[in-house]
Amino acid sequence: MTTNFSGVFPSVRDQVSPEEWAARVELAACYRLMDRYGMTDMIYNHITSKVPGTEHFLVNLYGLLYKEITASSLVKIDLDGEIVWKPETDYTYNRSGYVIHGAIHRARPDVGAIIHTHTRAGMAVSAQKRGLLPLTQTSMRFMGHTGYHDYEGPAINLEEQARLVDDLGEHNTLILKNHGLLTCGPSVPEAFNLMYQLENACKSQIDALTAEVTIPDEEVVAYTALQYQPGTRRPYGILEWHALTRRLNYERDGFPPYDS
Repeated sequence: MTTNFSGVFPSVRDQVSPEEWAARVELAACYRLMDRYGMTDMIYNHITSKVPGTEHFLVNLYGLLYKEITASSLVKIDLDGEIVWKPETDYTYNRSGYVIHGAIHRARPDVGAIIHTHTRAGMAVSAQKRGLLPLTQTSMRFMGHTGYHDYEGPAINLEEQARLVDDLGEHNTLILKNHGLLTCGPSVPEAFNLMYQLENACKSQIDALTAEVTIPDEEVVAYTALQYQPGTRRPYGILEWHALTRRLNYERDGFPPYDS
């Protein structure tokens, strides 16, 4: 029996709507940027985004590195975790991705994209008793706007979905205790910006806790957090996205283009 574990996939641009193709390109770019900024865990973890005008969402094939994911290699699944379409390959998607992402997409119609990571700094902070601390301006944006979810083992139990959604609440940031980080948002650029900032907040915390630290008073922390919330100044991530995708186009690294 032959197997097909190739990392090269024919373009599906002419087989999907322009809206779906744009969503695929944007999500593939996000996977590449996660690799660029060191937020990957080999072939593990997931980023998902909705297909506009549907209840379907896109997710990565389980077995590809983030740096080789393209618009045409993404799997389309429904809210029940059933595959609507995937490339002709023996790769499939990781069911754990559905347990976490499917629950949030079903419960939060306002969420267009979700990112989950297992970075070293993110896992370290997720294991700390007090969680994320307001040690830096970067971390203060998350104070009062982040949920915490107790560890229940690998995310394969559908019964965990309700508790996960409850712990996320109306927030766009969730720290999965003893596990990792999760961000979501109306769009891929906004979810990515949140994850980039959350990751840096975690890195800074691990570095800072090697010595005695100072924490600003609660009023300053709350004021700072408010400045980064949607509607206060601007939706963070949208402006930045154009520069980030230009970076991907400038820094071709030998893998198939993300927009292929």
